Amino acid sequence: MIPAPFDYEVAESVDEAVSLLGEREDAKLLAGGHSLLPLLRLRAIRPSLLVDMGRIEELSYVRDAGKSIAIGALTRHHDVATAPLLQEHNPLVSHVAGLIGDPQVRHRGTMGGSLAHGDPASDLPAVLLALGGEIDITGTNGVRTVGASDFFTGVFQTAAGANEVVTEVRVPKLTGDHVWSYLKFHRRAQDWATVAVAAVAKRTNGGVSDAAIALVNMGATPLRAAAAEAAWNAGGDPGAVADEGTEPPSDTNGSADFRRHLARVIVNRAVADAFAR
Repeated sequence: MIPAPFDYEVAESVDEAVSLLGEREDAKLLAGGHSLLPLLRLRAIRPSLLVDMGRIEELSYVRDAGKSIAIGALTRHHDVATAPLLQEHNPLVSHVAGLIGDPQVRHRGTMGGSLAHGDPASDLPAVLLALGGEIDITGTNGVRTVGASDFFTGVFQTAAGANEVVTEVRVPKLTGDHVWSYLKFHRRAQDWATVAVAAVAKRTNGGVSDAAIALVNMGATPLRAAAAEAAWNAGGDPGAVADEGTEPPSDTNGSADFRRHLARVIVNRAVADAFAR
């Protein structure tokens, strides 16, 4: 299907992007386009203005930020996957970025675009949630920082306002005693996950501590599996309680009950995989 008519503007800076967004209530940002363009073609959204911020080069970087790694919002998934800083200090993020879509998607899709889209079936939001990452949002009143736990508010909904732009993401550095995994079930390699699990914890002599388990496509947003985290910390069976507090959808890829079953299975596989790395 052909998209509905719209105007198109190229932003040369973050401030210009924010200004252009403020000109029309239904304006939309365009970064890599791999989330937005399918919605345009289906006419699921009909913005009167597209603001292209894909040429703002200063938003493409991976930097050491002390206890964390800072990632510019326009950093391509391929660049996240291959960044030496992330491979050394947070291999979970680089690993997952390398699993997104196919090579064409990874060379065009962006970190910030994936998060701002707010798709509960997307990979990176759950990873950021498990890691306790932070997101910088820039608007007319300057920059504000939102934790990942507060950023995702609903299906395709985030804490970023209509006139705001995601500009930076920060993830903590993982130490040598951290274990981690990301596993997902999908029909084809480039498909969205039917269910996926991000798991990270600190290894101790008796097991683990500070366990974090985030679920993909088990609700309107990425979810922390609190009961499974507690079970993992206690040396119990995290998979047995992995679906507690979830409200998975039913669609052509699987029923809600099937997704609950997958969550229980994949959580235990992810925990085993974390120790096997």
